[in-house]
Amino acid sequence: MKVPLVDLTRQYADLREEIETASVDVLMNGNYIMGSNVRKFEKDFAAYVGTNHAVGVANGTDALIITLKALGIGLGDEVITTPFTFFSTPESISFVGAIPVFADIRIDTFNLDEAKIEEAITEKTKAIMPVHIFGQSCDMDAINRIAKKHGLWVIEDACQAAGADYSGQRCGNLSDAACFSFFPTKNLSCAGDGGMITTNNADIALLCDALRRHGSGEIGQRAYQLLHKETAEAPSLQQSVDNTVYDPTKYYNYLIGHNSRLDEIQAAILNIKLPRLDLYIDKRRAAAGYYNKALCDTPFTLPYEDSKGKHSYHLYILQSDSRDRIVKDLADMGISTGVYYPVPMHKQMAYRKSPFRGNDLPNADYLAKRTFAIPLFPEITEEEMAAVATGLRKAI
Repeated sequence: MKVPLVDLTRQYADLREEIETASVDVLMNGNYIMGSNVRKFEKDFAAYVGTNHAVGVANGTDALIITLKALGIGLGDEVITTPFTFFSTPESISFVGAIPVFADIRIDTFNLDEAKIEEAITEKTKAIMPVHIFGQSCDMDAINRIAKKHGLWVIEDACQAAGADYSGQRCGNLSDAACFSFFPTKNLSCAGDGGMITTNNADIALLCDALRRHGSGEIGQRAYQLLHKETAEAPSLQQSVDNTVYDPTKYYNYLIGHNSRLDEIQAAILNIKLPRLDLYIDKRRAAAGYYNKALCDTPFTLPYEDSKGKHSYHLYILQSDSRDRIVKDLADMGISTGVYYPVPMHKQMAYRKSPFRGNDLPNADYLAKRTFAIPLFPEITEEEMAAVATGLRKAI
């Protein structure tokens, strides 16, 4: 039996009528950018996460970059983060001119090791960027204590953790600001790229809102006044009754920002899926429970779930010293897998000349040779999971 790592077509088939109706409505009303669907999704997602503000952007990487810029992090600053993540985490830090400082990870959760953070702090450190990898929260109590002690910002990279929680709070509501991705394979996904910034800080939200729209218009004016503590005169403009196509205020810019806006069709799709997110996660957790039981007596190291939080199982990760052979054997059986992550960030070619590559990171190096994901998504069938479990036993 062929089993995909993820099958995006099944979720679309379940929601096809709603998605197509909502998409056609957007196309027919002609309001394609920053319209009512985006406003609704921002409001509802903030309520879901439990924050006061949510700012929709074009993708998760932009969410990280814009948040860093909003916090004033830039040239020569240092941000402590994990080497065991997708490239966009350190890339966003480098993009604003700052330096990613890699601290090692925990063997059990794969997350940034809170015990390794303080030794990486210098006078240049401005923030900590923990990543809730594979859908499991970092130890945010410990990380926030360290940040408070040293006067540092905390930015959650929650791009893989929509719907996960920690000590009764949603990921995305555990720091100064958090960033999400709605890439098609994520637990909450759209039909392309999409991202979100969440925060309880009104000033951070205002700055992120301004930066996503070229620092223009009334929002840009307010952000400028916040940053510079001086009045920025607004131009006297005659507003059009309908500014869907022509908005004269966007030609008055106050900050150097970005063009990074969540578009209406993606927001319309996300509005359909958000009320179902908890159900999707329950199904992911049920599938993880099936695998835990089916593989408990095998040599594989199964995923660890921290009792402080609720794992959302964006990916179900196994460990094996024979990973590469097992992945090949499974492929020969028609069972798809994914290797996350074969090259830790401190060993990427892009960082080969980095002025600060971190200390020895044995856990990250060790896990990069052992970890791989097996098929898990809300619509996976028990028959498919049984085939995966059988295939893994054969591969042993």
